[in-house]
Amino acid sequence: MNTCIYFIRHAESVYIEGNERERGLTDKGMKDAAAIRELLLGEQIDVFVSSPYRRAVHTIQELADAAGQSILIEEDLRERQLSGADVGKDRFMEAKRKVFEEPDFSFPGGESSREAQNRAGGVVARLLQQYSGKKIGIGTHGDIMTLMMNRYDEKYGYDFWRSTTMPDIYKLKFDRNDMLIEVTRLWK
Repeated sequence: MNTCIYFIRHAESVYIEGNERERGLTDKGMKDAAAIRELLLGEQIDVFVSSPYRRAVHTIQELADAAGQSILIEEDLRERQLSGADVGKDRFMEAKRKVFEEPDFSFPGGESSREAQNRAGGVVARLLQQYSGKKIGIGTHGDIMTLMMNRYDEKYGYDFWRSTTMPDIYKLKFDRNDMLIEVTRLWK
């Protein structure tokens, strides 16, 4: 039996510098969370796991509640810290490209793609083993989702990250040997 992971990138949130963990959803984000509930409720997800960041949890909370499930919080699914200092809006895309294209590079106080991928990827590997044959919904972030998908297929990189939306949903199907066999985008 196959195992399915639903990566659910968080809905829109208001950016507040220095408040990464507590940023909630905008009105649009809350409406999108309700739409996610409607879209995925029929998938009968068995277990819900999330980044500890409020926007990721709130994006899947209505769905988990409707499914009668609690959300397991995994610290290692938190968003990647790009830098210890503000990179600046004018250099943000350039900085993102650099960390995706040079997996071992990190800005001072930040985390490299390889470090973030190993951290979050370890959680995914454990979930695949622990919930083999089940459906797993993961509340996540753009960088981390991309890096977790890249762990199984290198085509998921900077260009893929740029193409994602808030929210976004990708269903990944794994075989019994935890090999990725199919990826389907479910959001719009």
